[in-house]
Amino acid sequence: MTRTRAWATVWTVLRLAMAAVTVAAITAQLSKSIGTATELDRDVTTTVANFFSFFTILSNAIAAIVLVWAAVWYFARGRRAAVEPPALAVALVCASSYMIITGIVYNALLRNIELPQGSAPIPWSNEVLHLIGPLFLLADVFFGPLRRSLPWRSLWAVVAFPIVWVIYTMIRGPLVTNPVSGDPFWYPYPFLNPNAPGGWPSVVLYVIGIALAIVAVGAFVVWWGRRSGAADADAGTDAGARVAVTSTPSD
Repeated sequence: MTRTRAWATVWTVLRLAMAAVTVAAITAQLSKSIGTATELDRDVTTTVANFFSFFTILSNAIAAIVLVWAAVWYFARGRRAAVEPPALAVALVCASSYMIITGIVYNALLRNIELPQGSAPIPWSNEVLHLIGPLFLLADVFFGPLRRSLPWRSLWAVVAFPIVWVIYTMIRGPLVTNPVSGDPFWYPYPFLNPNAPGGWPSVVLYVIGIALAIVAVGAFVVWWGRRSGAADADAGTDAGARVAVTSTPSD
């Protein structure tokens, strides 16, 4: 079903719709955070930088960009293709993995905790970024059209961004003054704050645990793609069969 042209078109439209809703959710929450910072005379530049330091915001932004990329590719060239290009396939695996992790971590650890994003969360935006978006990207793993089977080394691409983000977060944390509390540090999530009860040992354990979860989710996404997607050889066979079926005999 996921390789039929009708399904590919429907799902591509859904990808565009999800990207639009995600951008709207990010924009709404950012606008509220900026408005609150301005109203309470907080540092707006720091508030914006903090906002875009959340893994949730970055993963949703990545997902929106990749979904739009997939839609543009499909309507420009994909309707004549048997499988998505390698770069897009890797980007979709990364976006899906990050969003699935976002949904798991938020709903398991952070659902009832107010995060330091500069303002109270907007309910509909919060649900889009932490629940609806992750569920859609999980569904995209199973139902996305024209999926390509990727080699296992694609996992390196999945883990690269979270590693960079953790390094950035831990270096930046003690260099930023919290615009809300005035503390001489700022961390997006309480489990990454070495000043909290548990200190660095707790932070290290959480980082290791979430790293293992990212690897596990990424491995699952790659495995499912290898199970249900098409490799280059299969794509060539499918394309050849399509030409053979649609061509008109000359005699």
